[in-house]
Amino acid sequence: MNEPSPRRIRVMQITDTLYAGGKERVAVDLANLLPRARYESYLCTTRREGPLADLVQSDVGRLRLERKRSFDTRSLRRFLRFIRQKDIDILHAHGPSLFIAAIASYLPPFPTVVWHDHFGNYLVEERSVRLYGVATRRVGGVIAVNQPLADWARDRLGVPAERVWNLPNFVCQPAPAGVPPDLPGTADSRIVCVANFRPQKDHLNLVQAMAIVTRQIPAAHLLLVGDATDKEYYGRVQAEIARLNLGANISMLGQRRDVTDVLRACAVGVLSSASEGLPLALIEYGMVKLPAVVTDVGQCADVLEQGQSGLLVPPGAADKLAEALLSLLQSPARRAALAERFYNRVQQIYSADAVIEQVCGVYDTVLAAKKKSHVHAAK
Repeated sequence: MNEPSPRRIRVMQITDTLYAGGKERVAVDLANLLPRARYESYLCTTRREGPLADLVQSDVGRLRLERKRSFDTRSLRRFLRFIRQKDIDILHAHGPSLFIAAIASYLPPFPTVVWHDHFGNYLVEERSVRLYGVATRRVGGVIAVNQPLADWARDRLGVPAERVWNLPNFVCQPAPAGVPPDLPGTADSRIVCVANFRPQKDHLNLVQAMAIVTRQIPAAHLLLVGDATDKEYYGRVQAEIARLNLGANISMLGQRRDVTDVLRACAVGVLSSASEGLPLALIEYGMVKLPAVVTDVGQCADVLEQGQSGLLVPPGAADKLAEALLSLLQSPARRAALAERFYNRVQQIYSADAVIEQVCGVYDTVLAAKKKSHVHAAK
């Protein structure tokens, strides 16, 4: 008589929205790519859907809470009921969704919480240690996308060191090239920046750098891909483009569903952030062999091998940013060499296969620790 197959571990990714941001993309990719032989996969959005919803695979269980405010009792009840009905083992909470996951951990079936900290604004914004400290008391583990965030969880929140992991973000292998998109500028003079509009991303610095670049290369064209997350800041960027008379050299493309094809049609990828965790856009540049110029914040230097796989510049220095962009636009050979090295590094360290195996290891560890604590409690 055949023995029944062991029950698969049930894991729910939780994120506020499915807009095209880094943490949202990681949540979707994890939901899609967890090995189905071991896991049943679920995905919960606590607030709104978004363009990434189209990427969620059909075998991923979905819960859409659509809560309207921070504490929405009706949505919370639906959330708890779903977890109980599906007997969820692990709640993998991305960013602020930690708080709703922490509440669920106190109630049957007492799921283990893994908190994934993607916070990229840590250099300029202080989070409440008291609030996050309370929420992390019952977490099984914390995944941080860079070392400063891992240190914050251990040193400020008091999470034991053995329950904190510093794991990089990852991107999936892109689909084969589609029909080239119709874009302004020419392929050898296009610069692209994939970043939602908010002050942390410092588009103003990039616009000011473009004023310098276009003096030497009048055909240079910057494509800004991203959502107007902060409407006021978006307006400031528009005003700066107009002030510097760069309307013919900068295009604001908004959110795109063909980002990979846009990247393939460009010569250089850039990020001008004032603060970062580990920007997914940077890894996406490498995955399509796009040479990169980025500010030296967060884990960007680690991704670019301390400058060996791309160019690093100080944050807030438009002149240095322009100098780096010009150096790549003016040297196709250098672009090609950096692009190849960057691609190989991303494949080795930041590919889905490399990182998901580590995430599965985190799941195994937190579940084993939970089982061990139950055994001790029973004695």
